[in-house]
Amino acid sequence: QVQVAESGGDLVQAGGSLKLSCTASGVTVDTRFMGWFRQAPEKEREGIASIDRDSKIDYADAVKGRFTISRDNAKNTLYLQMNSLNAEDSGVYLCAAAFASRWVNNPLAPTEYDYWGQGTQVSVSS
Repeated sequence: QVQVAESGGDLVQAGGSLKLSCTASGVTVDTRFMGWFRQAPEKEREGIASIDRDSKIDYADAVKGRFTISRDNAKNTLYLQMNSLNAEDSGVYLCAAAFASRWVNNPLAPTEYDYWGQGTQVSVSS
């Protein structure tokens, strides 16, 4: 059974930092596309960052230079380091994994991913 589970969300002041974790079971994080997504109230789910099996990384323009995606293969865990947070970064952050066999054309599109966690809440106070 495949499971991905996020943790690390919190309430933080603007300008602060958080590190999110996504632990996976039933899939290996280094053999497929893995992504972080954000869901804000009344907004569509948006792709934040992705990493593929060759460690090629993509970021949304809104987070470039502030967020860093990484993984620890030994722990089978994906991370998202978030710095210089602002109120627009608030939302539920979700981790997702694609089928290992999937050819992903748009790494930041939610439709490219097959397994999803429940999300972790990030709230940034201004």
